Amino acid sequence: MNSVAAAHPPLKPEWTLPSRGRVGMFCLIAAESAVFTIFVIAYIFYIGKSVSGPQPKDVLELPLFISICLLSSSLTIHLAVRALRRLEPTGFKFWWIVTLILGTIFLVGTGREWHHLIYDRGLTVSTNLFGTTYYSLVGLHAFHVTAGLIAILTVAILALLGKVEFEYHEKLDVFSLYWHFVDVVWVIVFTVVYIVGR
Repeated sequence: MNSVAAAHPPLKPEWTLPSRGRVGMFCLIAAESAVFTIFVIAYIFYIGKSVSGPQPKDVLELPLFISICLLSSSLTIHLAVRALRRLEPTGFKFWWIVTLILGTIFLVGTGREWHHLIYDRGLTVSTNLFGTTYYSLVGLHAFHVTAGLIAILTVAILALLGKVEFEYHEKLDVFSLYWHFVDVVWVIVFTVVYIVGR
């Protein structure tokens, strides 16, 4: 018995190429990470170098509620994809729409914060270096959230029309990587802008 096993060792699982969608998404995330890194470094470099006010400590408040909403959306999009994989279309629609709502709350909250900063606090992109770097960095993130929400809304509409079925779970899983990336970037932006920068 042992001699037979020695003569025929167990076969190693055959290596397969990762999906093109997953590779493409990782390439996109790598490129976008480089862009965000440049903006984060610029923000850190110019902290405290504005010659005129207002300064971060004077105008910024911690956006805790909208941050919790955005970070929670990583869980809900994961639950949505898992539900689709398990052939639970109702669960998929529910969690996908919850993700859309949480992301929208974050984006609306960001817009309200900007309105307050511009009209009540007088901080615009041309006020000082802080204003320029703040709106550039947070605006870049908000742009990515907007792009993600457009995609999520499109899928939500298709799902409500009954057009999203099991075979799309892999593609939606790939897209969820982008949304997780947006959430991870927000953790970095939140830490740099609202904690370190103040």
